[in-house]
Amino acid sequence: MNRHIKNIFLGFLLIFLLIQIIQPARNIDYGKVPSTDISKVYKVPENVQSVLSQSCYDCHSNSTHYPFYSYIQPLRYYIEKHIKKGKEELNFNEWGRYSHRKRISKLESIVHQIQQKKMPLTSYTDLHPETKLSEKQVEEIVRWVELMQTENKE
Repeated sequence: MNRHIKNIFLGFLLIFLLIQIIQPARNIDYGKVPSTDISKVYKVPENVQSVLSQSCYDCHSNSTHYPFYSYIQPLRYYIEKHIKKGKEELNFNEWGRYSHRKRISKLESIVHQIQQKKMPLTSYTDLHPETKLSEKQVEEIVRWVELMQTENKE
């Protein structure tokens, strides 16, 4: 029986090592900030841009700063799937491609999500506590969004 358990363990270990070969493409854009980035479309104050970059861009842009554990499967697959979903919902690097109506809708959604503490996700901030938004940061973003909404009314 002991030998049987050892063989099962070795089988699982072999499978674990083999799946490490599967490495999906990473969400990394080594170039400059694209002309379609929100910071190129709107005048984003440095403090707001800093918060967006630190707390939002990993999942909502074309460039992610990957933690060490992202090299381990099946975590890598989960992370890439999560990033893909985040970018489909909102991509700050693609902001300039959004219609005026969609931009307004996304700004409203950003405010709602951060005020309700739905973003950044708890599963993300638990592993990256530096990305958790303070009340001051939430207020700064809300004020900036309100300013953008008044300046960009049609």
